[in-house]
Amino acid sequence: MGEVIQAAKITHVPSIYLSEQPGPTQGIRQHAIDGLKELGRRAAERGADTFVVLDVHWAVTIGFHLNANERHAGEYTSHELPHFINGLTYEYPGDPELAKLIGEHGEADGLHMRVHQYPGLSLEYGTLIPMRHMNPEGAMRVLPVACNENATMEEQAAFGKAIRRAVDASDRKVSVLASGSLSHEFAPNKVADQKRNEITDEFNRQVDLRVVELWEQGRVEEFLAMFPSYAERCYGEQRMADTAMLFGVLGWDEYRGKAESITPYFPSTGTGQINIEFPVG
Repeated sequence: MGEVIQAAKITHVPSIYLSEQPGPTQGIRQHAIDGLKELGRRAAERGADTFVVLDVHWAVTIGFHLNANERHAGEYTSHELPHFINGLTYEYPGDPELAKLIGEHGEADGLHMRVHQYPGLSLEYGTLIPMRHMNPEGAMRVLPVACNENATMEEQAAFGKAIRRAVDASDRKVSVLASGSLSHEFAPNKVADQKRNEITDEFNRQVDLRVVELWEQGRVEEFLAMFPSYAERCYGEQRMADTAMLFGVLGWDEYRGKAESITPYFPSTGTGQINIEFPVG
């Protein structure tokens, strides 16, 4: 039987990659890098063989999609911020077997599943940035999962539950990663460079901090009650589809685990970021 051995909400901000490069911004996201490395160390220690990455930068509009390619390899330059991320090479094994199994479980629940094996289906930086530090040797399989910006939270939660059942029915040990921000209101263009380490709106910071507090205290029912308003009013990235799927994996309103912040909350170009792990029962 398979097992989810890790569940986490993680940051993928492009300034992580910029932080690695020589220059005036070198080191600005070292705390985020250290957090990703620690989560990767824990995954390896627990015997993980596959990372399932719920990637908000793989945005889709119809259905639920999985990248089932046997191998992911290439050189990535961001269309959004090419001056931040360019020339990033990568190579990881994929997990077509687990993708197929998740697709079958999702279809059984009435979700519109699409399991793809296209050579041109490359990875997004919501997967590449975390994997660079969590899976540096490329030894573990990587299964990217798209986020549907038009799906309801109920559908996203159902997809997360289907992922969990598929993993349980497999022979895999899986780390499930919700790769996306907390609040996601970008700083205005004219001041974006000056706001690289700031939040756009203090309201967003305070709500983010309250959400983290609820997670750390295991007060999941209260979080889920505010979740739709939080995602809307604090400009959730892809309506926080990654987080909804993650809580589906965890059991949604039946979950009571107390989360552990690995990288404490920090702002990045107006948005709220964190690396936080949820114990899996």
